[in-house]
Amino acid sequence: MTAMMTNADKHADILADIRGIYPMLYAFFDDHGGLDRAAMRRQVDACIDAGCHGLAVGGLATETNKMSTEERRTLVEWVAEQNVGRVPLSVTIAENNVDSQTAAVRHAAETGVAWVVLQPPPVRGASEDELIRFYGAVADASPVPVGIQNAPEYIGIGLSNAGFATLNRNHPNVSIIKAEGPATYISGLAAATNGAYKLLNGRNGLEHVDSLRAGCDGMVPGVETIDLHVAVFEAFISGNEEEADRIFAQNLPLIS
Repeated sequence: MTAMMTNADKHADILADIRGIYPMLYAFFDDHGGLDRAAMRRQVDACIDAGCHGLAVGGLATETNKMSTEERRTLVEWVAEQNVGRVPLSVTIAENNVDSQTAAVRHAAETGVAWVVLQPPPVRGASEDELIRFYGAVADASPVPVGIQNAPEYIGIGLSNAGFATLNRNHPNVSIIKAEGPATYISGLAAATNGAYKLLNGRNGLEHVDSLRAGCDGMVPGVETIDLHVAVFEAFISGNEEEADRIFAQNLPLIS
């Protein structure tokens, strides 16, 4: 008899699949100020047709911090419905407290999201210990692997490299970092956390190749450059770093 897969096994399988290019989808609105379902469908299909390895929704590009909870949940449902499991889906959780983040994580998991990314609460004076407790409380209740968006320059609060090591040690379900920094930061983060995390970098894919060299498993760029980033990533993982550098350099003005 085949043994039933445990949650740990499922999480390990999900983590093994986290690699490559996860475009952060935009939130499109219609002429009446409501979310545009048809535009979201076209965006999902265009990214998958361009060869993306996953999809991300709910980040700063999606303007998630400017939308209501209902709008955020609607976007998750629409994207998951259009994706129909073709590629892994990641959702950023931007609610303001532990209970609301936990509810949003559970909704995302029920919708078919593979993993979630937590943003910190909007409390700029929170200590690192308080942040670790916040993230840990949400992660302990999450049925899917949990990532953290670390973007202190954009959000105003974040964790140190040592803080990430402590967070994973205390709450192993926190196993992904969506960083927002230069390749030098990625290199230090990878060394400090000793392989405990899957690492992805954002910033629209700036320093893409150097981020991969520094230890990133993938990138979270904008949608408008998705085909270029897929080509860079595929060249790099095939061992042709010279071609990856060439494609990236040729398109750096557009990416910038």
